[in-house]
Amino acid sequence: MFVFKPTSSLFFLFLLIISYSASSVTSLTVPPRGGAPLDLTTTPQQQTDGDDDSLTYLWPLPAEFTSGGDTLSVDPALTLSVAGNGGGSAILREAFGRYRGIVFKNTAGVGFSFIRKLRERLVSSVSAFDVDTLKITVHSDNEELQFGVDESYTLLVPKAKESSQVTIEANTVYGALRGLETFSQLCSFDYTTKTVKIYKAPWSIQDKPRFAYRGLMLDTSRHYLPIDVIKQIIESMSYAKLNVLHWHIIDEQSFPLEIPTYPNLWKGSYTKWERYTVEDAYEIVNFAKMRGINVMAEVDVPGHAESWEPLDVSKNFTFDVISGILADMRKLFPFELFHLGGDEVNTDCWSSTSHVKEWLQSHNMTTRDAYQYFVLKAQEMAVSKNWSPVNWEETFNTFPSKLHPKTIVHNWLGPGVCPKVVAKGFRCIYSNQGVWYLDHLDVPWDEVYTAEPLQGIHTASEQELVIGGEVCMWGETADTSNVQQTIWPRAAAAAERLWSQRDSTSQNITLIALPRLQNFRCLLNRRGVPAAPVTNYYARRAPVGPGSCYEQ
Repeated sequence: MFVFKPTSSLFFLFLLIISYSASSVTSLTVPPRGGAPLDLTTTPQQQTDGDDDSLTYLWPLPAEFTSGGDTLSVDPALTLSVAGNGGGSAILREAFGRYRGIVFKNTAGVGFSFIRKLRERLVSSVSAFDVDTLKITVHSDNEELQFGVDESYTLLVPKAKESSQVTIEANTVYGALRGLETFSQLCSFDYTTKTVKIYKAPWSIQDKPRFAYRGLMLDTSRHYLPIDVIKQIIESMSYAKLNVLHWHIIDEQSFPLEIPTYPNLWKGSYTKWERYTVEDAYEIVNFAKMRGINVMAEVDVPGHAESWEPLDVSKNFTFDVISGILADMRKLFPFELFHLGGDEVNTDCWSSTSHVKEWLQSHNMTTRDAYQYFVLKAQEMAVSKNWSPVNWEETFNTFPSKLHPKTIVHNWLGPGVCPKVVAKGFRCIYSNQGVWYLDHLDVPWDEVYTAEPLQGIHTASEQELVIGGEVCMWGETADTSNVQQTIWPRAAAAAERLWSQRDSTSQNITLIALPRLQNFRCLLNRRGVPAAPVTNYYARRAPVGPGSCYEQ
């Protein structure tokens, strides 16, 4: 077992502090803040009413859980204790520091408070708080983040006076990250006592995701998004337990990514200041990994390529360029899935270009055949680089029997596609544009929430082929000024559908889900995420008038 402790220099500082008398420490007076203290596990009205049968304000809802009636105080000097083969993980230690900052953000003078509480701890072996230690056991030291990684965890919060230790147990560090997020949502700042509390203890939570793939697509071709904005979005994804950033980097409007093999390609960016270097891409991938999030890149071929060059199916050079791009990108993106696009292909230019038309005739091909030829060659390149190819559904709709067996079909055009896909033995990602395209601003939260990836699929073997789903943030009308308001909170509605068990989220959603989603939106706001009001008629619109965050 390893206990995370301050460095020796800090410890020396703490010893110096102990030497001061209590009278020498000037107390800090913090002016009162507006609003009543919020218990994150009950609504403000339920706190007043003392309703013990209130909703569980965790998002997404865990698979199995029980709770009690105790209230526990949490020590601002909360100590991390780790065990297991993966307990020494740097990912875990960094996450603990990150979440401790979130949980204790509202405590007055965090740095001073930490030193003061540690001084008290050193003087007395008895903590004045109910919870002073978070023990995390990670059984595996394998930190490879690939599709299907085990994200399950168990979280136990003791009864009052029974133990001062909260425990998280997980098979992988990524399961531990999910447990840390849940723990952070159990912790609530009490504005009256100015302490962090856990309500409804004891808690026993056994949790795991319903789907292995829970994604958000981000389009940086239509509008460039700075690195810091992408990081903010990744951070907010972790709060909702989403685990794949589908990075739609390149499209017909711009080519912002550096490709060392073909250094002229990123001249297709809007300006030379709106680009992503190789180092930028590394940074995004590593930042996401530290939060248990994979990055799936997309190069959309043969359509949507006008920003770099019209893709001539008759030229070997076209495929040499694509191969070079994929080779460079393989060094940047270790995730085993890679998106090759394949949607909205207009083949008129092939039939109207004389040399391409001659090539088609000499190969006895129609433009439809050429579309198939192009997609299959790109798939072969991806598979040769140990990727599983993901393609938009047009490829399946046009030539289903020809696709590579490893193909994952990405649904977007409408409902009813995934049932056909899995019936042919292919895997499917659900992103029905009618409900899960976030740029459709008139789709209300409840339609996002009630969308069901397994609709129309009844056999267990076929249901397993639906690996999950993703909400898509197309960027035609979204840039840094409004992208997060457009993503949140509707993306969270899909996140619970993808994480939580269907039976527990299929009741009266106005009573069961809406108050919890409003609470989660406010949680995002408190964490610095500019999530829009839940019940807007048009997403991302500002509030229409005064009111509480919890009722908009």
